[in-house]
Amino acid sequence: MQFLLPAYAAEGAAPPAPGILIQLLPFILIIFIFYFLLIRPQKKRQEEHRVMIDGLKKGDDVVTSGGMYAQVADVREDHFVVKIADNVRVKMTKSSIASKLSAGTEEKTS
Repeated sequence: MQFLLPAYAAEGAAPPAPGILIQLLPFILIIFIFYFLLIRPQKKRQEEHRVMIDGLKKGDDVVTSGGMYAQVADVREDHFVVKIADNVRVKMTKSSIASKLSAGTEEKTS
């Protein structure tokens, strides 16, 4: 009975493995999408904000990041002095200015 040997199925040739570039393509595509949809627009906004902050001068109307309307009373190297009411001046860091109001943007209240 030693003549009975287990029968093994003949193994077929394995399909060729995809190249390294094909394996990395999804990751490259994700990085590309993140750059153009998230990173690039954020850098553009930061640059526009920096230019706006550098261009502020005495008398400009601004909105702070806290939502307060103010007027730039003095520009210093590292901060602004803003006027928020008559005889009320506050020192603010440059990064706390959210936007500059154009001439017709602010509503006049009486």
